[in-house]
Amino acid sequence: MHLAAHFPGVNNTTVWADPRSRSQIDFSSFEQLARTAERGKFDFFFLAEGLRLREHNGRVHDLDVVGRPESLTVLNALAAVTDRLGLAATVNATFNEPYELARRLATLDHLSAGRAAWNVVTSSDAFTGENFRRGGYLDRADRYTRAAEFVATARELWDSWTPDGESRPFAHEGPQFTISGEFTVPRSPQGHPVVIQAGDSDEGREFAASAADIIFTRHGTLEAGRTFYADVKARLAAYGREPGSLKIMPGVTVVVGDSDAEAQEKAAGIRRQQVSPQNAILTAEQIWGTDLSAYDPDGPLPEIDPVPDSEITQGRVRHGDPFAIVARWRALAEAKGLSLRQTVIETTTRQSFIGSPRTVAAELTSFVDERAADGFILVPHLTPSGLDDFVDRVVPLLQESGAFRSEYTGSTLRSHLGLPEPVWKG
Repeated sequence: MHLAAHFPGVNNTTVWADPRSRSQIDFSSFEQLARTAERGKFDFFFLAEGLRLREHNGRVHDLDVVGRPESLTVLNALAAVTDRLGLAATVNATFNEPYELARRLATLDHLSAGRAAWNVVTSSDAFTGENFRRGGYLDRADRYTRAAEFVATARELWDSWTPDGESRPFAHEGPQFTISGEFTVPRSPQGHPVVIQAGDSDEGREFAASAADIIFTRHGTLEAGRTFYADVKARLAAYGREPGSLKIMPGVTVVVGDSDAEAQEKAAGIRRQQVSPQNAILTAEQIWGTDLSAYDPDGPLPEIDPVPDSEITQGRVRHGDPFAIVARWRALAEAKGLSLRQTVIETTTRQSFIGSPRTVAAELTSFVDERAADGFILVPHLTPSGLDDFVDRVVPLLQESGAFRSEYTGSTLRSHLGLPEPVWKG
């Protein structure tokens, strides 16, 4: 089993109102969570990215006011206070250029002695692109085309130095990039930093099968996980790859209690914190596409129809047909007698493992044994103490059963993941 730690930040999981929650800007927060993950022998530490503060109804979204620092800068600092933990940065392939980003990633790989990873994401919205010189707009159909060539070009740059330390000129000419010259950073300890792809869409799955070492996904049930796992692994053969060359790691939440009942009660309390009355209204407004501030979050769902193609929220993608989503919400609310807030709580819950330490350990192991995942990226709700219970109470049981390592056996992230160093293609 592979395990990674996602640093809580700008999302619907983090509970900033909890008195135990601390800054996600201060370096001490990053350091504490990373040290906890390394104490638990995790494979890597994962940072998300945000290139613009989202806006909702013309104002900065409540969950974004804390902002988000630049990932690679933070990870270079963490390289100095960790020894074995992998360091994964989310960096956008739409708003960067291959030479500069390949150089920054290779630098992190050197400074960390082979622990760097790049989570490749894309963006097609002009709202985010306004922060960039060219406006940044990229047609949605082209974003994976650019990303695929971006990754291939970065790998050409990393391969422009031989394993023996000789620099050779590079030249790349393609639809997205035409560049040539000499790369300034020698071949790094891993050859290439580990590449992660985040996405569940068909185009995202195909991109991961062709170019990624890890796919960061989400699925809510064991059966959904098995279906996704089988689909993605089956795509690898077309690219001459073996099933073990791509690790499938869904993002999950974990709540641990002394008993299963206590954990369920604890999880319900966390969900109420995550979906406050105000956040329930904000979430519903993203679905309905209109101002719902006059509605009672503890009352029934709005009877009005959603507004298609609404721009009430900027910088956040609307997922799915709003009419279909509203229909599902109404059917659920009617069947279970749920209020608006209760409906939001029930429909927005992430994949969760809830129970006693032994129950959680068994369920995690079952997902791996049943080929629904190769491991998990844990998304705690607290910064920076959200991993403590899991590392102190669940990890020892996973180690005891042989499902997870007791010690690191290698020094690089590729060694943790069981991935070979890429063959040099100079």
